[in-house]
Amino acid sequence: MRGLVLGKFMPPHTGHQYLIDFARQFVDDLSIVVGTLANEPIPGVLRYQWMQHLYPDCRVLHLQDENPQDPSEHEHFWMIWKNSLDEILPHSPDYVFASESYGKKLADVLGARFIPVDLQRLSVPISASDIRENPLQHWSYLPGCVRAHYVKRICIFGPESTGKTTLAKQLAEHYSTILVPEYARTYLEQQGGRIQSTDLVQIAHGQAASEDALIKHCNRLLICDTDTLATKIWSQELFGLCDEVVKKIAKERSCDLYFLCNIDVPWVGDSVRYLPNNRLEFYKRCEKTLKTNKRSYIMLSGNQDERFNAAIQAIDDRYL
Repeated sequence: MRGLVLGKFMPPHTGHQYLIDFARQFVDDLSIVVGTLANEPIPGVLRYQWMQHLYPDCRVLHLQDENPQDPSEHEHFWMIWKNSLDEILPHSPDYVFASESYGKKLADVLGARFIPVDLQRLSVPISASDIRENPLQHWSYLPGCVRAHYVKRICIFGPESTGKTTLAKQLAEHYSTILVPEYARTYLEQQGGRIQSTDLVQIAHGQAASEDALIKHCNRLLICDTDTLATKIWSQELFGLCDEVVKKIAKERSCDLYFLCNIDVPWVGDSVRYLPNNRLEFYKRCEKTLKTNKRSYIMLSGNQDERFNAAIQAIDDRYL
């Protein structure tokens, strides 16, 4: 027997998964049609890729026809949709599965039988519109492959020896999430602190790769101990120049919120800190760079507890 599930999956969530898993148990051959429009808030190609990832054993099809979305929009609404589905489906379905009342009419039009699944949302009390409105509050309903799309990246930014790593660790622990360490430290420590201008390209690549590898495993927030924009600043500060590759990476990547750490804490030196007498100028350069690149930032001052509490308050107010 052959089945059909049609949806926007904007985004896919556990309610969709229940519907599709139900259908997979019901029929031998299931087609999942991802219907998308060009102007929707989540790109259609991305949603199609998500569904392919979630259901590699099903036939996942991408319907991109600019069809009306409600019967009130066109007098031939149902015939338009029938023609689109006839074009994309390899065969007519025997069953149409849906958690919406439209499923019965769609099944009638396609000459199939309607199988309703959790119409009252008793099993999974969530909708895609609820998730889009506040994805972090509905995190548990999102499949792993979808979560990275909604993660908020928080960057701890600023001069050396201003408590950035300590703060990043505190925030990651507080929010039970992942910390992206400063890749420059990892890279330079194995070189004994020696640095050349060409190293900055590898450091920028390493920082970006680390973020992208860890974002899949975080819990709503990704806490970054610096980012590639800082790599660009360091290149200019130490060598008076910046490789175009580093500039490109820094321009293409951005965190949602930066915490710029002030220099009102004592200097503590180590083998990979280079500017003990130039923190104020470096701080000014950091702030100017954030402004020039239109990054959202908050300046943190005071002792470690004060910075930590201010950061938590800002994150909670904005995102949680």
